[in-house]
Amino acid sequence: MATRTRFEVKNGVATREAFGQALVELGRVNPDVVVCDADLSKSTFTAGFAKEFPDRFFQCGIAEANMVAIGSGLASGGKIPFVSSFSCFVMNKGFEQLRVTAAFPNVNLKVVGTHSGISIGEDGPSQMSIEDLSLACSLAGFTVLSPADEFSMRKLIRAAAAHQGPVFIRAGRIKAPIIYSAAEEFEIGKAKVLAQGSDVTLMATGLLVAESLLACDLLEAEGISTRVIDFATIKPLDREVIAAAASETGAIVVSEEHLADGGLGVRIAQVVAETAPCVMEFVGVRNTYAESGTPDGLLDKYGLRAVNIAGAARRAVSRKKK
Repeated sequence: MATRTRFEVKNGVATREAFGQALVELGRVNPDVVVCDADLSKSTFTAGFAKEFPDRFFQCGIAEANMVAIGSGLASGGKIPFVSSFSCFVMNKGFEQLRVTAAFPNVNLKVVGTHSGISIGEDGPSQMSIEDLSLACSLAGFTVLSPADEFSMRKLIRAAAAHQGPVFIRAGRIKAPIIYSAAEEFEIGKAKVLAQGSDVTLMATGLLVAESLLACDLLEAEGISTRVIDFATIKPLDREVIAAAASETGAIVVSEEHLADGGLGVRIAQVVAETAPCVMEFVGVRNTYAESGTPDGLLDKYGLRAVNIAGAARRAVSRKKK
């Protein structure tokens, strides 16, 4: 079993903040980039773009559906619009417009949903988006991204701008553990293998990537050889890396800060069923809405921690042996 360096949690900035920084950098080199926000620019961190490029920033008010349609119109006119709000607002309130004005005509709209998942904490369930990935993936033609840290967010914002077609990008509120270096490169549709192993594969996205690396350390200490893969692209999935993990380790655990029904796990299970069926376990929010609380308290209560992922991995390995 190969020796690997234990994962040490070092928090960087929140992925929403990294989005805001990347947007300003992008605006400086590409005059076609424009931004729409729904009266939340300080929270979504589009305020920096608004300050530097006031003529390319459109404040749409508390009207996400209209904002999406405006953004789609700008895309139809040749601009590269980034529209941003909390995920629960832009995806739930704007879904019809996303479908009719962006997905169906396949316009070049970039949608950034911040404050995703339950880790927004004290804001409570009305603002916790636990279905945004499934909604975004259900839109035909959409590419769906979910970066794990600030460096992957910055690179994928640039990749999204260069990509022709509609894109949804998921961002979080709290500071995210650093997974990558600034030199790391990312490609839409390609997953990142962060640790090699032969007994079980931990697949994750967003904040749960760091938790999966911590779970890997727990499992390796027990003699369970563990592979870890970051899915920063939820759609299209990296089918090749999924099929390889399924056939080579025979057990997969998928972890996400999202409803287990309809999220990354369901999409990976479809690929596994089509390529190399194997034992699978799923870590996610289980058919419920969360409540108001501290981010750490909520992640603990709803079982989105390394200890929960490690437990699921042990079950998967045990089932594989039967």
